[in-house]
Amino acid sequence: MSENGVSIELSKAQINRVVRESAQEGGLFDSLRGVEQLDVEAFSMRLDDVRFSRSLLRGLMVLAAFPADGSARAVTDVAKQLGMGVSTAHRYASTFVEVGLLERDPVSRRYRLAGKG
Repeated sequence: MSENGVSIELSKAQINRVVRESAQEGGLFDSLRGVEQLDVEAFSMRLDDVRFSRSLLRGLMVLAAFPADGSARAVTDVAKQLGMGVSTAHRYASTFVEVGLLERDPVSRRYRLAGKG
């Protein structure tokens, strides 16, 4: 409950709708559309800096590893590029699919930036 005594509860379906609509063009996540232009090396150099969130940097590194042209990549390739475990890279990719930043091809099981394919 907030300081003024007001509390708002959303159902899982409502939360999913907010996240999906935020991922639409002009939505909350629209400002992240340029993330594919970010430098993975710049992130990795900051992983040991205590001023930054290591998990957030690692997640951004995963997102930045997907090509801007919309071509798909396997999670194993992303994990190898970034030097992280496949299961870790898969958790990040699955999270990004859930919030609408990545898409997964059910046949090839490869991922690409949402809205690029």
